[in-house]
Amino acid sequence: MAEQPVRVLIVDDHVFYREGIKTLLATRAGEVLVVGEASSGEEAVGLAATLVPDVVLMDLRMPGMGGLAATRALADSTAVLVLTMHDDDSVVPALQAGARGYLVKDASLEDLVRAIVAVH
Repeated sequence: MAEQPVRVLIVDDHVFYREGIKTLLATRAGEVLVVGEASSGEEAVGLAATLVPDVVLMDLRMPGMGGLAATRALADSTAVLVLTMHDDDSVVPALQAGARGYLVKDASLEDLVRAIVAVH
């Protein structure tokens, strides 16, 4: 019996970035399935309750409820993988808030899929 793909919710306030990630992950449908997209932390928390993803790909800097607060709200029930522009100390608070890992936004598709599977 084949394993089910990891169910992913993409959270980023930039629609172009979300669409790009969704398109790339669609090429790996046997491993990863995008179940939804959110443009804010508030939307992510609401969708996660409805869609029950295995992993949330979380941007940290968004208007309204940012990624850090959303990570705190989701970390007890869902694996959060932070996506960030810079590999610096900005990810430390996210890890302290419960994120299971982080990846820089210029990572390869292979690295992204490997990270999603690893945090799941």
